[in-house]
Amino acid sequence: MDAFVRKMEAAATIVKVFPLIFLCAAATATHAVHAQEARGGQVDPFVDIGGAVRFNYGWLDYGPTSRLQLELLRADIEAGAGPLFFSAQYRWYDGFDAVHHAYAGWNFSETTQLKAGIQQVPFGLLPTVSQSFWFGSGYYLGIEDDYDPGVTFSHEQGDHHWTAGWFSGDEYGSGSRYDRYSFDVAQTPELPYRERGRVHVRYEHTGVLNEGELLLGASAFSGRVQDTATGRHHGHHGAALHAQWKREGWTTQLQWARYRYSVPGERIAMSAFLAPFEIASEADVPSANVAYSFGARRWLDDITCYNNLSMTRPVGRRAGVRESWQNVTGCSLQKGIMLTYVDWIAGKNMWFAGGDGIGIDDGGPSRWHSRLNLNIGFYF
Repeated sequence: MDAFVRKMEAAATIVKVFPLIFLCAAATATHAVHAQEARGGQVDPFVDIGGAVRFNYGWLDYGPTSRLQLELLRADIEAGAGPLFFSAQYRWYDGFDAVHHAYAGWNFSETTQLKAGIQQVPFGLLPTVSQSFWFGSGYYLGIEDDYDPGVTFSHEQGDHHWTAGWFSGDEYGSGSRYDRYSFDVAQTPELPYRERGRVHVRYEHTGVLNEGELLLGASAFSGRVQDTATGRHHGHHGAALHAQWKREGWTTQLQWARYRYSVPGERIAMSAFLAPFEIASEADVPSANVAYSFGARRWLDDITCYNNLSMTRPVGRRAGVRESWQNVTGCSLQKGIMLTYVDWIAGKNMWFAGGDGIGIDDGGPSRWHSRLNLNIGFYF
């Protein structure tokens, strides 16, 4: 009954939001106020309003097939004038709605920028260590495509790009809220933690290798999580080395990351999309991706095919933890405002692929599970 009520509430929300989405599309199509290129950190006044509608189908070998159904409604706004700019995005899913990002910023120059608000955390390869709709393992661990409230300062000097930032915690300031887009530390009865302050630093160098663009970088962060039952704080640290090479349609990504929650025991809980689950409290997260863009074809503007491999390897051989794997093979197809992902997701002991969590061992058999996923989106 609760599931039925949630679906009815989601349907009512969708009905209310549809006019907004079409209004966004109309506003974007008419270009009532047109954005201009930045000149010396300055831009002419502009407002861009947009949105997206996505539908999803999933065949699972570990559960019932999910029929083609509405997966997402999204509203976006971007604005700017002079050195100031603003960006926000809100999302509606089946059963809940959540903020994606909302930040304002100041361009001191073409090379120096300050941003404040809910924004992407500067860690690892950006924007993502993946090309698929499904992301890599790091997304579910909170170290890929994560958005939190904070302040960042970035500066470019030639081939060098530095970013430093401070983040206050998760976007809602509470680990007990599970209806969110970004994966953050969850507060559960067994593991009652929440995120507190973190400091981030990231460096990336742009170079050339075999006539292709090579990005080499490193990232690190240090912060705390709080035990809400005792009030005690525990360390939260992470680091990553990352590289990306692009040439004539080819993209290769390599990344090694390590995170650590210095909490008692071997586990901590994460949550997003209404569901809390447990992960290893300390692990290495290597990723290796390759993609190729075929460019425009007869009926399509672009076809990009990829293979994204990532794993979560708990540090040390301890009871209650074990490796998790995820591999996504697929293609994205673009035509005008339509972008479609066709992905085959295979996971072993992996959350969202038949597993109970990530990097944990509950004593059951460890085997591969698969999912064929089709996502059709229209972006205005």
